[in-house]
Amino acid sequence: MADEIPTIILCGGRGTRISEVNPLLPKPLLTIGERPILWHIMKLYSAHGFHDFVLALGWLGEEIRRFFLHYQALTADFRIDLTRPQELDFLGDGPAEPWTVSCIDTGRDSLTSTRVRVAAAHTGDGPVFVTYGDGVGDIDVAALLDHHRRCGRLATVTAVRPPGRFGELILDGDRVVEFAEKPQTSASSISGGFFVFEREAIDRYLTRDDDVMLEREPLNNLVADGELTVYRHDGFWQPMDTPRERDLLNELWLEGRAPWKVWP
Repeated sequence: MADEIPTIILCGGRGTRISEVNPLLPKPLLTIGERPILWHIMKLYSAHGFHDFVLALGWLGEEIRRFFLHYQALTADFRIDLTRPQELDFLGDGPAEPWTVSCIDTGRDSLTSTRVRVAAAHTGDGPVFVTYGDGVGDIDVAALLDHHRRCGRLATVTAVRPPGRFGELILDGDRVVEFAEKPQTSASSISGGFFVFEREAIDRYLTRDDDVMLEREPLNNLVADGELTVYRHDGFWQPMDTPRERDLLNELWLEGRAPWKVWP
């Protein structure tokens, strides 16, 4: 059985580049197939034995709260007698996910370092996974955690090779030596998210005084101190930043070719 390592999922951004798909929903609730991309991300972690989720909510966070408050009714068949609306008769087995889900308000428009710090206050003193609520991949998160522990540093970031646009990682072996956000040129390795942070990393580098992007000062300060290592992932990874990217993920899912579906 995997360790009980909680996973913080950043769900609070406005997602302006994809808002035209449905401006009434936060990006993590936009669907791939019949389920929100957030569900796909949680299924990925759960497939590796990690079932404790802390959702860092912000913009339209109330919609994510509603989804989980009514999760079974939204994902399973049921019968209801309207003379007794409080009683639902669920039909068949339905989805029984072994998840614990904490919905935490981390500020309507807070930046990502603040969201991680506030959400981490609802976890224990050990390490945490951190990821974004808008990207999927066939990441072996158990292997990511093992690699993080072997390296013995305060934080680990997953390096991937998708089209450029994201934080470029300059590497020296298993150590990150530079973190450049959204470079103008394509990079051989870029940040795919899927982090592991020790509690000390959060306490020391994600301070209360600074509402900044996680990908700027905190990660660069970890780099400067030699405390950010890299887990290399050469498999599939894809963000859902635009309608075109959502269409791609939907196509892969509906055709049964979704590489991130690592669960039965």
